[in-house]
Amino acid sequence: MKNISVIIIAKNEEKNIRGCLESVRWADEIIVVDAFSSDATVEIAKEFTSHIYQKDWEGFANQKAYALGLANNKWVLSLDADEQISPQLKKEILALNDEERSAFEILRENYFLGKKITTCGWDKDYQLRLFRKEKTKVTVDKLVHEGFLVEGEPKKLYAPMYHYTTASLEKMIGKINYYSSLHAEQNIVSKKKITGLSILLHGVSAFLRPYISLRGYKDGMHGLLISFLNGLTTILNYAKLWELQRNKPREN
Repeated sequence: MKNISVIIIAKNEEKNIRGCLESVRWADEIIVVDAFSSDATVEIAKEFTSHIYQKDWEGFANQKAYALGLANNKWVLSLDADEQISPQLKKEILALNDEERSAFEILRENYFLGKKITTCGWDKDYQLRLFRKEKTKVTVDKLVHEGFLVEGEPKKLYAPMYHYTTASLEKMIGKINYYSSLHAEQNIVSKKKITGLSILLHGVSAFLRPYISLRGYKDGMHGLLISFLNGLTTILNYAKLWELQRNKPREN
């Protein structure tokens, strides 16, 4: 496979961006779309590429759509700043027959507070990240959990990419708070009535599934925290949706 552009969106990612860019130094083109970072993100990126663009933050989907539009090559590899391509994945990508498929899914090897997580469903985290530009578009109608839509059936690759999801609980909780607000805003049109009981039941279920059904207990304290935070995320999703629905003006 030849003619690969890597696209990365970033904002205040000085702790992650170097490792990410180092792992794709082999690509034909590296594009970084920065949302006017106040740290050293841009300065670090300049060590690896001259294709750096700054754009006011308009949500994950819009930032990625903008980055995709800047790519000049046939194939595009999309990464988040806290992700890195493994040496094995690099070899697998470069050995691909570029006429075989329109897109490929990559397995993310997730790390939480420095530990590789092998439970909680995190061990089967395939992401659509490598695709033909002409066959792909971004789901810009979503505020959270945006993705790529491609023509044709994607193929799974074997080698992983690394995902260093969070370095501290403080940052993780801040991320949960931000994402839950986006989730509520995205689902405000829902006519489903939110009650205290439904918030509680959904939250408990969101804790038990990764911890018990997906064997999070095998990852010790890390698995417990991931499961707890999953439950907390769900509670906040529903509670914030309830709040928005409660404050929404009634239609006459």
